[in-house]
Amino acid sequence: MKFKDMPYERVKYEDAEKEFRQIIEEFKNAESGEEQFEVHQKFYTLSNKIETTTIIANIRYDIDTANEFYEKEKEYYDEVEPKLANLMVEYRQAMYDSPYRSYLEGKIGKVAFKNIELEIKSFDEKLIPLMQEENALTTRYNKLIASAQIEWEGEKLNLSLMRPYLTNSDRNIRKKAYEKYSAFFLSVEDELDEIYDKLVKNRTEQARQMGYENYVELGYYRMRRNSYDKAMVENYRNQIKKYFVPFAEKLHERRKNRLGLDRLSFIDTAVYFLDGNPAPTGTPEQIMSAGQKMYSEMSPETKEFFDFMMKNELFDVLGRKTKKAGGYMTYLPVYGAPFIFANFNGTSGDVDVITHECGHAFQGYLSGKDPVQEHRDITMETAEIHSMSMEFFAEGWTELFFGDRAQDYKSMHLEDAAAFIPYGCMVDEFQHIAYANPDMTPKERRAAWLELEKEYRPHMDYEDDPFFAKGGFWQKQQHIYNSPFYYIDYCLAQTCAFQYKAKMDENYEEAWKSYLKLCELSAKDFYTDMLKEVGLESPFEDGCIRSVIEKLESKMV
Repeated sequence: MKFKDMPYERVKYEDAEKEFRQIIEEFKNAESGEEQFEVHQKFYTLSNKIETTTIIANIRYDIDTANEFYEKEKEYYDEVEPKLANLMVEYRQAMYDSPYRSYLEGKIGKVAFKNIELEIKSFDEKLIPLMQEENALTTRYNKLIASAQIEWEGEKLNLSLMRPYLTNSDRNIRKKAYEKYSAFFLSVEDELDEIYDKLVKNRTEQARQMGYENYVELGYYRMRRNSYDKAMVENYRNQIKKYFVPFAEKLHERRKNRLGLDRLSFIDTAVYFLDGNPAPTGTPEQIMSAGQKMYSEMSPETKEFFDFMMKNELFDVLGRKTKKAGGYMTYLPVYGAPFIFANFNGTSGDVDVITHECGHAFQGYLSGKDPVQEHRDITMETAEIHSMSMEFFAEGWTELFFGDRAQDYKSMHLEDAAAFIPYGCMVDEFQHIAYANPDMTPKERRAAWLELEKEYRPHMDYEDDPFFAKGGFWQKQQHIYNSPFYYIDYCLAQTCAFQYKAKMDENYEEAWKSYLKLCELSAKDFYTDMLKEVGLESPFEDGCIRSVIEKLESKMV
C-alpha cells in the first residue's frame, strides 16, 4: 500500500489497555510453552498495529510540522506512549517470569530475553510523568530547530535548505551563510540551554527513581547495550584519541592544502575541493531513478526491495520550509514497509539518503519477513553497519549520480567518513560528562565541549563566531537532545564499515555475502558474536583501530 493511502485512526489508550490486559491474563493462564507462544502471536498483532499507527502520525507530523491535526496527534502520543510502554513492559515481565521460559527462549532467542531484562531495568510505571515531560521537551527542541527562517537572497530557508550555501565553493558565500546560520542559534540560545538543562535533570531524576546514581547507567539500558559496557566504550574512545585523531588531523591538513588555505576555519569543515564538493548531476526524480537502476543491478534482493519502496511511495525526501530537519528510516510493521524521510537540498547528502538510509531500509525489509518480531529489534551499533556499509557497496554506481566527478565523491566520502569518527566519539564523551554532572551550568557545558574539541578536533577554529566560538556547536546535534548515547553507535559502525570497504576491494562478492548475512541475522545474536560470525573484527578489540587505519592509509595516497 502507498504511504499516502495508509489509513490513520488514533490509538485510544483505553482500548489498547483493555486488549493488553486480556493478552497478559491469557498469557499467564496458559498451561504450556506452546500455548504461551500462541498468545504471543496475539501480542505481535496488537503491538504491530499500535506501532504502525503511531509511526504514521509521527511521519506525517515531521513532513509538515505546521499541520495542526498531526501536531495534536504528536502531543497526544507524547502523553500516551509512556503509558503504552508500561503495558509493553508488564507483558514482557510476564514472559521473563514464565515457567515455560526455556521453550519461549527456543522460539525467540536468548538475545530477546536479554533485551527484555534491560527493558525491565529501564522502566517503571512511576516514571510515566517524567517520560511525558521528556517527550514534550524533545518535541519542543525539534520544533524550535524546524522553525528556523533564515533570510537568504529574498527567500526564507530552514537549516536543511541552507546546506548548499554552507558548503559553497565560494568562501565568501560560506562565511555569509555561517553568519546567518550562527545568528539563528544565537537567537534561540537561551531556549536551547533551558531545554537541555531540563532534559538532563529530567533524565537524571528518572535514573535516581530507578535506583541509579545518574542517567548514564539507565541510558545504556535504554540503548540496549546487551553485549558491552561503559568501560569498553571508554577504551574504544581512548584508542580513537591515541590512533585515529592523529590520522584524522593528517586528513584535515591535506584538505587545507588542497583548498589553498593557511588555516582551516569552521566554515571550511564540510568543503573538500577548491572548485566545490561534487553535487548530484540530476533532479530529485533522476536521483531516485538512478537509485532504482543501482539497486536493480546490485543484487536480486536489493532490486526487490527498492522496487517495493518506489511502487508504494515510501519516500518523502524533498526539502520544505515546514518540514522537520534531518533524515531517518523507520518501519511500518503492519505493511512490512520501511519508510525513508529526508530533506534533499542539492548537495551530495541527497545521494547519501539513497545509500545510507536505504541501507537501513533494506535490512528492515529483510528482517520484516522474519515471523519472530524480536529479530527485527536490532541495536543501533548493528543497524548503522547496514547503512554505512551500503554507502561503500554503492560506490560502483557513483557515476550515475555524480557523472565525471564520481571519483571526487568517492575520495570525499572516504575522507569524510574517517574524519567523522573523532567527532562522534567527542559527542559521546560530552554526553557522559553532561549526565555524570547534571548540575553543570550551560556555560560549564559549553566549556566542556571546547575542552573536548582540543582532544578530538585540535584543528577546529571557530574564529570569533558569537555562538560556535563559545562552545555551542553541540546544540545543533539533534541526537544529543533526542537520543542520549546513540551517537557512539555511528562510530562503532563506521569502524566496521571500513572493514567492509577493505573486504570489497579485495573480493566484492564475498564482502556482499557477509553483509547480506549480517542483515539477515538482525537481532538473532549478540553484536560482538555476530561480527565474528560474518568475519569482522570487534571495534572493542585491541588492534582493531590500528588495523583499520593501516588499510585506510593505503587508500589515501
